[in-house]
Amino acid sequence: MILLDTDIMIDVLRDYPPAIVWLNSHGDEIIVLPGFVVMELIQGCKTKREVAKVRKKLSSFEVLWPTPEVCNEALDIFAIHHRSHQIGIIDVLIGQLAVSFKIPLYTFNKKHYIPIPGLQIVHPYKKG
Repeated sequence: MILLDTDIMIDVLRDYPPAIVWLNSHGDEIIVLPGFVVMELIQGCKTKREVAKVRKKLSSFEVLWPTPEVCNEALDIFAIHHRSHQIGIIDVLIGQLAVSFKIPLYTFNKKHYIPIPGLQIVHPYKKG
């Protein structure tokens, strides 16, 4: 299972060649999106037409939501680190979701996730 962060999906939606090549290289492997990533992508849309287009493109991905236990773990991390690391609410929920499934989070936003214990970050392709 591959869990993607918002920045990776923005590259995919923009048809950034390295992102598309990387994504297509995974064949039948399950690629999942945190529900919060889907919401962030929709939040970035300016029109109903853009929302429809994004939702259609995302329809082939499975959406994953945290359990209440994962949310409570994220709350503890947020309470400890939000001031010292400026970690965002959504970022801590996404990061803790990855930790709970024991899978890496594919992202280039490493600094957003530094305080989350046990989180593995993977940079999936070269940016440039």
